[in-house]
Amino acid sequence: MKNKLIKPVPALALGALLIVAAFMLAKPGSSVAADDKKSEPARPALTVTSVRPQAAQLPIKLAANGNVAAWQEAIIGSESGGLRLTDVRVNVGDVVKKGQVLAVFSADTVNADVAQARAALMEAEANASEAVANAARAQSLKASGALSAQQISQYMTAETTARARIASAKAALASQELRLRYTQVVAPDNGVISARAATVGSVVGVGTELFRMIRQGRLEWRAEVTASELARLRPGTGAVVKAANGSELTGKVRMIAPTIDPQTRSALVYVDLPPTTDANAPFKAGMFASGQFELGQSNAMTVPQQSVVVRDGFSYVFKLNQDQRVSQIKVQAGRRLGDRIEVVSGLTPDAVVVVNGAGFLNEGDLVRNVAAGAPK
Repeated sequence: MKNKLIKPVPALALGALLIVAAFMLAKPGSSVAADDKKSEPARPALTVTSVRPQAAQLPIKLAANGNVAAWQEAIIGSESGGLRLTDVRVNVGDVVKKGQVLAVFSADTVNADVAQARAALMEAEANASEAVANAARAQSLKASGALSAQQISQYMTAETTARARIASAKAALASQELRLRYTQVVAPDNGVISARAATVGSVVGVGTELFRMIRQGRLEWRAEVTASELARLRPGTGAVVKAANGSELTGKVRMIAPTIDPQTRSALVYVDLPPTTDANAPFKAGMFASGQFELGQSNAMTVPQQSVVVRDGFSYVFKLNQDQRVSQIKVQAGRRLGDRIEVVSGLTPDAVVVVNGAGFLNEGDLVRNVAAGAPK
């Protein structure tokens, strides 16, 4: 009976020993695994490509804003007063040639005045013929004493007066013929009609504006620049002007204003634009336009635009160090040309900067660098 109760005890003890042994064996193994994990090298956060900065010739440009205006706008008015406008032959946007008839006034009254002036001239010429004949007879009788010296002088004076009346009548006729010519309003130059105030049936006075015309279809860009920028510009400097609709034109500086506006502290630079008579031309007088003056070229250190990351309003590049970790460097970005951008300061020419993947990096990140164009 006692033997049957004592036999299970060694079995229980043996089981406990096995559990303890298993625990002891497992504990050293876990420590080794942890040590192995600590000894593994850190994995790169991202695969990137890198380049060194390149020297390049970049254009020097000066940006400005301004308005597009007519090179010269001619005001075409009436040179006759009190006449009725009977015909208007052009409208806004029409291209006209020098001497082309734009409008016509009623000429009935003027034609009557011309006829009267011609009749007065004929009368003056007839009176002059008689006065010349009388003066000649008086001169022939001078030696005979049939006429006194006073009478002869009167005949000579009458001849001179008659000749003067002819000249006066001719001038009056010329004046009336000029009025007749003024009944037709003609274009003073080639150009484009930019405004029209003429209305058929209206009676206008002398000097009343009828049309406005952009002479020769020429436009100019009046750029506003500061006093410090003014010294960098010269007549003949090239400029690229961009309209609000995206169209661009190339022009040259024709003139620089001799004074600076005391209110805005800016000066006007007049840039000639290519002439056009196309009514659908993208540039029109009165529109706003931006542009850039081309001031030559200069040496610059450039990197791909992908290398420059903008964060919190500042520009940064990531420099690749020898330990394959990156350093975030603040730089000053400058001009752009194609897919490259100038680095004005903050970077040395021998630095290696990250290109692809720069936007995903942070200070101290470990990266895997591959050659540009290689498969990642």
